[in-house]
Amino acid sequence: MFYRPEDGHGLPHTPFNAIVSPRPIGWISTRGADGSENLAPYSFFNAVAYTPPQVIFASTGAKPDRDGTKDSVANIRDTGVFCANVVSQALVEPMNQSSGPWPRDMDEFTMTGVTRAPCETIACSRVAEAPAALECRMTQIVTLEGENNFLVIGTVTGVHMDDRYIKNGRFDVLSYTPVSRLGYQDYSTVTELFQMKRPGE
Repeated sequence: MFYRPEDGHGLPHTPFNAIVSPRPIGWISTRGADGSENLAPYSFFNAVAYTPPQVIFASTGAKPDRDGTKDSVANIRDTGVFCANVVSQALVEPMNQSSGPWPRDMDEFTMTGVTRAPCETIACSRVAEAPAALECRMTQIVTLEGENNFLVIGTVTGVHMDDRYIKNGRFDVLSYTPVSRLGYQDYSTVTELFQMKRPGE
């Protein structure tokens, strides 16, 4: 089949997220100017550069108490920093619980029962149970086409890795099974690897 997005697809559910999958999940922790903290997952998330290391995530939609955006973007606008926490299979339930449209004064660290740990290079908390976390300084917030669509770009200023998952000098993803987002209400975990060398390597 072929469809133009502006015309609709005629299917029971939109296939776009299923086509662009799997997608890593950035579990974004932020702190507001008033000291309140927020934790929310974003599946429009990825690494985009090596030197300096940079990540992006996109926020779509808005909450009525956040003036055209969501808590994460609003906090980052105020403070200029955020932390991207990696979601392991062991963290899927609290991650999903934190995705709700909670009021701005809801502390998802407390609500989900995950442990708050301090970041080293930014004034923000991270998820202590996360296998890895990237402390980031926001460099740009880009307004995307459409209503309430924002792309956040951050430079990584600090990297946390759980020592249990460093094996033979490598960060071993099979040890903690990272979770990815698919389409609809579907998720997946990384449970097997294969290797390929690029031509000339």
